[in-house]
Amino acid sequence: QVQLVESGGGLVQAGGSLRLSCAASGSIFGINVMGWYRQAPGKQRELVASIGRGGGSTGYANSVKGRFTISRDNAKNTVYLQMNSLKYEDTAVYYCNTFVATLPWGQGTQVTVSS
Repeated sequence: QVQLVESGGGLVQAGGSLRLSCAASGSIFGINVMGWYRQAPGKQRELVASIGRGGGSTGYANSVKGRFTISRDNAKNTVYLQMNSLKYEDTAVYYCNTFVATLPWGQGTQVTVSS
């Protein structure tokens, strides 16, 4: 089964940027929609961005629209999340998975935004 490893998180000041990566242990070409999720302390995990197989179809939560950009490289079995203009409320552990979360969750990557 495909395993997911997220990386690229860190501590950043408000207004800064980070680029997250999600590396899959197997091919993601056959996976129609991939997504990035986040979970803040005391809150439920939420989907923040999704991308279709070819990369041409994307969707974003209202809270991140215009600031985050999702992309994927099927040849590298990797999904990315470019995060700009970060806000304190973006602080969370970020995960990737399929659109309906059918794969085992990875360990996630912590994003901390200082105000």
